[in-house]
Amino acid sequence: MTPAHLRFLPLAATVLLAAALWFITFALEWASFWIKISLSAALLAGIAIVLDPRARHEFGWGGRAVALGLASAALLYLIFWTGRTISIAIFDFAGRQIGGIYHKGAGMPMGVIATLLFFVTGPSEEIYWRGYLQRSLMERFGRWPGWAAATAIYAGVHIWSFNFMLVGAAAVAGAFWGAMYARTGSLAPVIISHAVWSTVIFAVAPMP
Repeated sequence: MTPAHLRFLPLAATVLLAAALWFITFALEWASFWIKISLSAALLAGIAIVLDPRARHEFGWGGRAVALGLASAALLYLIFWTGRTISIAIFDFAGRQIGGIYHKGAGMPMGVIATLLFFVTGPSEEIYWRGYLQRSLMERFGRWPGWAAATAIYAGVHIWSFNFMLVGAAAVAGAFWGAMYARTGSLAPVIISHAVWSTVIFAVAPMP
């Protein structure tokens, strides 16, 4: 193998690990869904930082990042509200599958879910999926081909939910945050967007 291929092996290994972790999270019923997704995302984020320490210096927190993060979270929420309305009108199964997404978190207090989403899951997912995986793919294949590949992988690991609406939602959200990262080159606004959006849509103002 060439040195370039050897450097690509750790990235491929993390994708396989992500697929396994998402299988455990979505397809296996034991333990709390929110605990499993938080631990899975945190593990991937930790591995990403070890493999590529540049992720530690990509945050660039500031007023512009906060404003962009909050505005994009609001826009994505509106996109999902619109998509939900259209999907329910078109597909008979849409409402049932959307309800199934929320049912996975049943039994855990909303305050705990919100805390995990805001402080653990949202930031950790962005550190791995955009800050490590997408950046590596963009460096290897180019900005937009790398974005497309990362979006496809992010949506693909959600196949273990066996929920068409969730896979579609992951594709839309992954494309949205991936495009933000590709344009700004900074994780800070994307982390804020993901953390705020997921907290609102799952714990503050859900759309079951």
